Amino acid sequence: MTNLKNLLKWFDSKERVLVSLSGGVDSALVAYAAEKALGKNSIAVTADYKTLSSEELDSAKIIAQEIGIAHKIIEYNELENENFVKNDQKRCFYCRDELSNKLLELATSLDIPTIVDGTQSDDMGDFRPGIDALHRNGIRSPLLETRFTKVLVRKTAKSVGLSVYDKPSNSCLASRIPWGQRVTAERLARIEIGEKIIKQKTGIQQVRVRDIDGIARIEVESNKINLLNDVLVKNEIFQKLHMIGFSNIEIDPDGYFSGKLNTVSRT
Repeated sequence: MTNLKNLLKWFDSKERVLVSLSGGVDSALVAYAAEKALGKNSIAVTADYKTLSSEELDSAKIIAQEIGIAHKIIEYNELENENFVKNDQKRCFYCRDELSNKLLELATSLDIPTIVDGTQSDDMGDFRPGIDALHRNGIRSPLLETRFTKVLVRKTAKSVGLSVYDKPSNSCLASRIPWGQRVTAERLARIEIGEKIIKQKTGIQQVRVRDIDGIARIEVESNKINLLNDVLVKNEIFQKLHMIGFSNIEIDPDGYFSGKLNTVSRT
């Protein structure tokens, strides 16, 4: 495949590379290409920054094992960063700026000159201050530079045998909280547990539980909403979400789409 060849070629001139591995398909493909091109001169790193779900952390570990790339996990607590916690429209900038600094510290300690992430072309169409922060700090995006779209990423990932090729897109748990409402450990915990409950009861994998002043707004893909309408399933989900701290629960009739909360937060 020409695109994969171009991605592998991107790494040819690099001596050693640190790959920011999030647990999703985009960064998985970058890690795959880095390992194929550079072998032991490539290292993957996943940041456990307390707003990353345990599901995504586990996915990153599995991806690294599949690829055979060395994998490090760094831990820090974004909830100690007041700029992040206050949750204004630059929240993602503060998040990725802090991540960049942690990656730069690790890269320096390992004498690695190049840090890369999984940003691809389709990511540039939404409001993404976090990407701006990464690029300002010198983080490179091979998929973006070789013109990969999300569809092409998934197609290529499938062709090389990555198990996450069809994994639904995800984002940090804080993205479920509208701008201006503080990010707290309690809110993050009930969001993560709430999404697990819905996935387990329905089998739906693309799930968002928005925490809007303590109200849970459930978003799933529009063609899966009917799975939430079974009375017994719905009642059990609502009961469990009440038990973990939500004051009220509603199902968004319009369904989920990427970047939706950005629009809601602006209105």
